[in-house]
Amino acid sequence: MPPGHRTAATATHAVPLRAEPTDPLPTELPLLLAMGFRHLVDRLHDRLREEGREALRPAHGYVFRLLTRTGGSNVVEIAAHLEVTKQAASQVVAELEQWGYVERRPDAHDRRAVTVTLTDKGVDYVRHVDSIYAELERDWAAQVGAERVEQLRADLRTLLSPVPEGGTRGARPLW
Repeated sequence: MPPGHRTAATATHAVPLRAEPTDPLPTELPLLLAMGFRHLVDRLHDRLREEGREALRPAHGYVFRLLTRTGGSNVVEIAAHLEVTKQAASQVVAELEQWGYVERRPDAHDRRAVTVTLTDKGVDYVRHVDSIYAELERDWAAQVGAERVEQLRADLRTLLSPVPEGGTRGARPLW
């Protein structure tokens, strides 16, 4: 076996993981994408923690993004967006409401229903998070160039664009 050539052991023999030692591992791209996401989210949470902000989880961020896009959603819609039970979504909403980021309002069309909306504090929080992410992107651009970061963004948009029925789902929070 050539030096630097990795193998996976099986019951009968070693199986090469790469055709050539210089070839990337097949798992490298998914791992790099996951590590890039984790790097950005960890840096964001570090900054928010330094500022004394509440310990929000990714699920909270997904609710913020949904409410920003829709202007308000009910708990059933939030549960569907998070791909969790109505009870789990209610818990996330209760936490955000306790911290003052969202409020529940009577639904304009159905008196029995309640719509969850961002408060001014919630809107400010989303703007603040966006500014931190913009700063982190500028840090990446300083390392590899703004053009490459923009090309990465464009390529990912192409690869992750909505797919026809039966295709893959969008991202959902990691609990």
